[in-house]
Amino acid sequence: MESGIFDCPETWEGLLPIGVRRLRKAAELSDQSWDLLALTRDGCRRLSGEAVSCRTLLVPGDCPPGLLARLQAEAVISYGLSPRDSLTLSSLTEPVLCIQRTLVRPDGGLVEPQEFPLPGLPGPAEALLPLLGLRLLQMPLTDAHFSW
Repeated sequence: MESGIFDCPETWEGLLPIGVRRLRKAAELSDQSWDLLALTRDGCRRLSGEAVSCRTLLVPGDCPPGLLARLQAEAVISYGLSPRDSLTLSSLTEPVLCIQRTLVRPDGGLVEPQEFPLPGLPGPAEALLPLLGLRLLQMPLTDAHFSW
């Protein structure tokens, strides 16, 4: 499975699920068709005319609609603090990841609406949402998939 995240902080490299590439240049996005591709907020700002094709796209909920229209994806999963986002946080004080609707993983499995407490995060929960989404969609669904 080909998976990547565009424009994530270098400090996340050791936190990425196995096999997820950290993409630094926009040109890397058009190198292939991705099974799972995540864009950070900064990554959305940095994209211009690159041809991007993927099966599942994980994007911030406030990603510009014009940008989304240029990306080819079978499924788009949004993350953010809006109730419209598929992945959000139901609490910021003691972070809890909230899956708002059933999500289809790139391997065909389903993630049903539910909540996951997020103890011991290595940073602010809101900033880590794309990383949390990658882990949720890529890693085996066990009780330990959010341990750091």
